[in-house]
This record gives sequence, structure tokens and C-alpha cells, in this order.
Amino acid sequence: MKTIVITGAGGVLCSTLAKALAKQGHQIALLDLKKAAADHVANEINAAGGKAIGVAANVLEKESLEAAKEEVNDKLGSCDILINGAGGNHPLGTTSNPFLLEEDMHNTTEGFKTFFDLDAEGIKFVFNLNFIGTLLPTQVFSKDMIGKKGCSILNISSMNAFTPLTKIPAYSGAKAAVSNFTQWLAVHFSKVGIRVNALAPGFFLTDQNRSLLTTETGALTPRGNSIIDQTPMGRFGEPEDLVSTTLYLCDDATSFVTGVVIPIDGGFSAFSGV
Repeated sequence: MKTIVITGAGGVLCSTLAKALAKQGHQIALLDLKKAAADHVANEINAAGGKAIGVAANVLEKESLEAAKEEVNDKLGSCDILINGAGGNHPLGTTSNPFLLEEDMHNTTEGFKTFFDLDAEGIKFVFNLNFIGTLLPTQVFSKDMIGKKGCSILNISSMNAFTPLTKIPAYSGAKAAVSNFTQWLAVHFSKVGIRVNALAPGFFLTDQNRSLLTTETGALTPRGNSIIDQTPMGRFGEPEDLVSTTLYLCDDATSFVTGVVIPIDGGFSAFSGV
């Protein structure tokens, strides 16, 4: 049994991972900015016979993370595995169109954004949430792993870290930074026995992107259709599709696997479109 800390644990994807890991007999610390969301998942795990706690934490504030670490250590012991699941995008770091056209420079529609209109604070928010929100929890919780066996870190990158998606330069750049950081940290921690790997999910319907990819009736939006057309398997991912790779990377049997970023995207990153 290991103590596994998961950030962003109240979300659809990370809550699914938490439940799967709890079924393996591990005890789970569910960290989320919204403690009620973390508590809800913890209650479900405990009701099913597992062991979990919900903990309030802001991944962008080191003091908040230090306080969360004290609570985890007190209730579950020191961290063995950290899953950096917190992340997301923001409209202020998103262009309205995938390509810049000359006429866009004269578009006065309210809310219309070209590359030149992107908000610096919005871009900082996206980059900080995804990259700094991975770096700070790692600084805080990986200290517990030094000198122990079977410890690892699992980051959440994205398939658009390989090839950036249109319209979302901040998110694409931030996830590319997460992939690069994963490789850097795997080398840096290689002498103290901490493995560092990452998942690179493709398109999964979550609370954050559902309205962008589907309509109120459940039909696909134009962007949703474009994604499915570019996904050889012809569907969005299900949260459960992330489970097997997560269990694989967190298992002691993969003690020689570090520094890898594994796409789980239905073939999206492999498809040229032709």
C-alpha cells in the first residue's frame, strides 16, 4: 500500500484515476482548490471500502501546498506517488479563429480576439496553472520520496504538446513545458530513486471543454467534428482509458521506466490527416 497524492482530484479524469488506484489498495489524498469536490470523491472511495481524504490546496501557492502536505502526512503518512493533475485552459489565452486573416484586423465584434489581442494575464494564468501548478506540488511532496523505494511522479501533459492545436497557444505551450519538465526532472531525480513520467491525453470530454466540443443536445460542434475526423479511432476518450497506463507507470514493475510521455489519444498524434 502506498500513499498517493493527486492534485486537481475533484475533476472527472483525476477522480477516475483516484478510484482506480484506491481499488488497488492504495490510500489516496485528493487535493483540490474546491475542497467540497475533493471530499465528494473521497466519500465515494471510502464508501466502496477504500481509504481517501479530501484536502484543500492551491497548486499555485506553496504555503497552501505545505499545509496540505502536513495534513496528508498526519492522516496518511508520507507521499509515495504524486500525480500532478491540476491544469486547464482559459478564454483569455485563446484566439477566436484558427488562422489569421487580413480582415480579422478590422473585426470589431465584441469578444473577437486575434493573436494580437491575447491578454497577457490570461496567458500567464494558463501557463502558471499547468506548469507552475506542476512544479510547486513536486517541490513540496517529492521531498518525502527521497530515500524511499518505489516512489514516482506522474504529470499530466497533453497530445498538443507534440503538435500544438489551433487557437490555444498558451495551453499548448504550457503542456509542452510540462513534457519537457517531465524529462528534465526524470534525469535530475534519477540518482535518488524517483521516477518521473507523464500521460499525454488526447480529447476527453470534461466540464471544461464540453461546451466547446458538443452542443446542448449532445451533437458535435464544428471543432468537435474536426477532432473526431482527426482521431483514427473516431471517438473521444473515456476517463477509464487513462487507468491502465496510470497503473502501469505507478507500479513497481516499471522501475526502469522514467522520462517517458505516453500519448493516450486514439491515434490523434499519429495521424497526418491524409
